[in-house]
Amino acid sequence: MSSVPSTHSEIVGALYRDHRGWLLAWLRRNVACPQRAQDLSQDTFVRLLGRQELLTPREPRAFLAAVAKGLMFDYFRRAALEQAYLGELMQVPEAEQPSPEEQMLILEDLKAIDRMLGSLSSKARAAFLYSRLDGLSHGEIAERLGVSVSRVRQYLAQAMRQCYVALYGEPT
Repeated sequence: MSSVPSTHSEIVGALYRDHRGWLLAWLRRNVACPQRAQDLSQDTFVRLLGRQELLTPREPRAFLAAVAKGLMFDYFRRAALEQAYLGELMQVPEAEQPSPEEQMLILEDLKAIDRMLGSLSSKARAAFLYSRLDGLSHGEIAERLGVSVSRVRQYLAQAMRQCYVALYGEPT
């Protein structure tokens, strides 16, 4: 980098100017679709612009690759979720299938839930899924996770709060 950038936008601008080409080439090697690679490249820099604070990284390419890997993981997880939903939908008799508009709304809700679950710790996420999908009691969840029942209650409260925020936004 030619000079030391000082503001947040200058840092992101310098990263973009100096490493965008490299990042795009790296993404093209890791993602089959060139358009998806382009989108992920742009999303990487948008993500950096959205951060509260950003210092000039010592290893800019490793830093950009780490951010891009997270975005790739999110993309592939959402794509797998969508494919699983569509696969299940094919099992439903045609007369009972939701309309295309309802399908789109359901997919958007599933993606919001997926984003919400991704923001939880692994144990909070597991507790929520054990409770809601498997119907386990708090005691059974505590035993599986190796934590106390009160900790399970805390995890479930965190998850329910995140569900609320995903559906209605932050409480005022």
